[in-house]
Amino acid sequence: MRQRFRSIIKKICRRYLLVFLFGIFILGILFWGAFNTVLEKTNNLAFCISCHEMKDNVYQEYRQTIHYRNRTGVRATCPDCHVPREWGHMLARKIRATNELMHKMLGSIDTPEKFQAKRLELARHVWQTMKDSDSRECRNCHNFNAMDMSRQKSRSRTIHRLSQQRGKTCIDCHQGIAHHLPDNYEAYRGGSDDDHDYYSAQKVPCQRCHPDMPAQNNEEWD
Repeated sequence: MRQRFRSIIKKICRRYLLVFLFGIFILGILFWGAFNTVLEKTNNLAFCISCHEMKDNVYQEYRQTIHYRNRTGVRATCPDCHVPREWGHMLARKIRATNELMHKMLGSIDTPEKFQAKRLELARHVWQTMKDSDSRECRNCHNFNAMDMSRQKSRSRTIHRLSQQRGKTCIDCHQGIAHHLPDNYEAYRGGSDDDHDYYSAQKVPCQRCHPDMPAQNNEEWD
């Protein structure tokens, strides 16, 4: 009798264990789907500009740039530039964004005046993040290996070639490409022009970047 009772208990446990494991499996799928749905919902232009701090400031500037409207109709939106595509990096970016939620509640930049006062600090943070990742998001669309430099203007072709030699990354030269530079940007840079000094040391003809200037003796440089 006791043996039979134990046998019945084991059968019940095995049956419900399978039901329990199947239930965990289904819940895992539902959780994963919901989690990724939330990520996607927070990863589009409409969500990014849903707060007036973005919509009334940098979004209006962005609309005037080639990233928003151009002859080919290819548009790079906020997440294309500011959110990594790789899942691990994207999740890390979303976690760091919780700090932005705190400042949203604190009202740190909820007026144009507050925004402008903190603009350089905010911009420097974004620039450093891009530099640390070797302009990873820029390279999703722009990559040296895919560039046909023979079709670029002289200035662009020259700078792109030398930038590769110097280990430069996109954001080193393209700050302010989609948004206005902060009012105190020149003071932040300190008036230095390391790039120009480097080009001079490499004996790059001035007209490579300034076509209105007369040709020099080293005009055959390439």
